[in-house]
Amino acid sequence: MRIIHDIKTHLVLLVVLLFSAGCEDWLDPKPLSFYTPENAFQDYSGLKTGTDMLNRDVRYLEFYPTSLSADPAYLSELFFSDIAVNGRVDDARSPQDLIRQITPSANLRSGTNMARCHFYWEALYKGIKDANTIISRSEFAEFDSEEHKKEVLALAYFHRAYRYYRLVHQFGDVPFIAEEVTEPRYDFYTTRREVILKQLKADLDLTASFLPEKVNAGMVSQGAAYHLLTKINLALSEFDDAVKSASAVIDGGVHALMKSRFGNASGYDDPTKNVIWDLHQTENKASAANTEALYVVIDRYDDESATPVGLEIKRQVLPWYSYPGQLKTPAGENGFTDNNEIKNPYLAEYGRGIGTLRSTMYHQKQIWKLDDTDLRHDRKSGNWMHVEELKYNNPSLEGKSEWYGKTIKEALEAVDGDITRICSDSIRGWVGWPNYKVNVPDQKTASWRGGNADWYIFRLAETYLLRAEAYIWLGQKDKAMADLNEIRERAGARPLAMSEVTIRQLIDERARELFYEEPRKTELTRISYIYGETGITADNGATYSMTDFSEKNFFFDHISAVTDFYNKGVSSSIGNEYTMGAWHVLWPISESAISVNVQGHINQNVGYTGYETNVEPIDHAN
Repeated sequence: MRIIHDIKTHLVLLVVLLFSAGCEDWLDPKPLSFYTPENAFQDYSGLKTGTDMLNRDVRYLEFYPTSLSADPAYLSELFFSDIAVNGRVDDARSPQDLIRQITPSANLRSGTNMARCHFYWEALYKGIKDANTIISRSEFAEFDSEEHKKEVLALAYFHRAYRYYRLVHQFGDVPFIAEEVTEPRYDFYTTRREVILKQLKADLDLTASFLPEKVNAGMVSQGAAYHLLTKINLALSEFDDAVKSASAVIDGGVHALMKSRFGNASGYDDPTKNVIWDLHQTENKASAANTEALYVVIDRYDDESATPVGLEIKRQVLPWYSYPGQLKTPAGENGFTDNNEIKNPYLAEYGRGIGTLRSTMYHQKQIWKLDDTDLRHDRKSGNWMHVEELKYNNPSLEGKSEWYGKTIKEALEAVDGDITRICSDSIRGWVGWPNYKVNVPDQKTASWRGGNADWYIFRLAETYLLRAEAYIWLGQKDKAMADLNEIRERAGARPLAMSEVTIRQLIDERARELFYEEPRKTELTRISYIYGETGITADNGATYSMTDFSEKNFFFDHISAVTDFYNKGVSSSIGNEYTMGAWHVLWPISESAISVNVQGHINQNVGYTGYETNVEPIDHAN
């Protein structure tokens, strides 16, 4: 298979120059150390290398931790959502009591078991700085053709839009910088979110068509640009335009949903597996046969640019079933061993989780009540697993306990459904997981965490869901139903009736289809903005306004309605109570980013210390 050999060539050319860019806070007054554009950005080759590095940074942004001591930043998107909470109940730093822990002065950058809000701020602005440098330098570079120049500009505008789209739905109004910054600055001002989004829309409207429709693995396709444009159109409540940009991808003739089995991944010759399994196996994501992939980041263990740790997705998502004493027999015997796959074969088969990403009942059960045929929640094929299906396999039980070889489900029945009799910590040890998604092997160590693997950033299934959402806002439920059912029928789920087509159903379908793919907090905040700006009555009967957005919003009301953790009196073993406030619809901006900006003014979000000094944000792009 061809694996981005062009990227590797450029990496060798500029790795020394680029590495110094680091991840410093762009809005801190530090020398801007992006590699010397005077030397590197003189022609197409040098500029294209810069866009390749922006691609690399998308990979590093959230899914792949940079060391064993850091959790993926992506987990924070799920902790601030309806999908999951932090399950590490033995660490006081765990982002669980969000009201107390999430503040402008807190360490929200890096480390094990930390919320990574400020990390996103720094990493996203670093990418914006780099994209602006490429845009600026392309005006003076030499190109062999106008098409090369257009391609470079389209890639730079895509990456800038990708990052700003995330920033304005993580933090709201933020500084908008559209030019190359060549020296330290202290004069940034906050710009209105809508102004930023309109500029992003104008940029992509102009340049999306400049990108090729078919690309090598790991590159940005034209479909990816129109997909991102669709999200921006939705964020602006430009629903007709959202339909058009989504349709450019869906009806363009290049991309199609994968509906038949494909690829050569593990399990392909297993008749119990299915297309849902194939779609999410490592070897198949960037396969030329996969017409559903719009934008995939590449991470191969045997490639020189592989991330040092990999995904670690098993470690994050699976419950800590193997921890001694976590799951017991009804007689109180330890059911499993840890750190030994000979004694506990489940470690190699499924992985060794520690329950950091603890799914809520919303994700575990509520969204699957429509039917029992959905392959995304199917236990018979092994797509979905639950600890109750595991069989006690501790060698010390063999020949001595009646429970050896019996399932935990049988044990649960024996104790009349009292989970506490057989599970010492139901937060961390009693949960199910989508095995078809987290089935990522370790290549280099027997730690069973989930190693190097490609991952979807955008794929066509989400484009269908984005267009369905636009149709719902437009009141065209028949068309929305057709798009939703394309996704559901591929998964073996029953089709929805017209009466079931709502924004809540759309949100549920996103949870069913896009677990550990979509930035869940970002998308819930985007939908909340739409409700606040349009005044459309939500499915819960409430209406919302932008005048008190951080005090009353759909984001908080929806999570409150479906969560079994936040604000329900649930506490960890060391006393952290799971709490969330309505203002968490937006994250706090780091105190340090605000305080060093002495010649300007960066606003703080309402609900956090410092918002009292806010000034009117800029209402124009230039």
